[in-house]
Amino acid sequence: MARRRYLVAYDIRHPTRLRQVFKAMKGYGEHLQYSVFLCDLDGVEKPAMLLHLGSIISHGEDSVAIVDLGEAREWGSLCFEFMGTHRPLPGGSSLVV
Repeated sequence: MARRRYLVAYDIRHPTRLRQVFKAMKGYGEHLQYSVFLCDLDGVEKPAMLLHLGSIISHGEDSVAIVDLGEAREWGSLCFEFMGTHRPLPGGSSLVV
């Protein structure tokens, strides 16, 4: 099953939930910037991530954006441009959670 690359950004209104979401996201992807993660997920991992986040956030106050960037080894690794300093992007290999 091909892994797809997702950009996940969130706006969490309460500090406790913010810490919980950050901790959860560290299990699914690479931390790029404050409240932004890059995740290479397969068809089982994405629903698991959504379920996990859905159990943490307040659906009436918080927001999570998930952007599908395509297959991790193809367009998903080519659609990034940076200015200034940045960490290298993951190479599209499997992530063991």
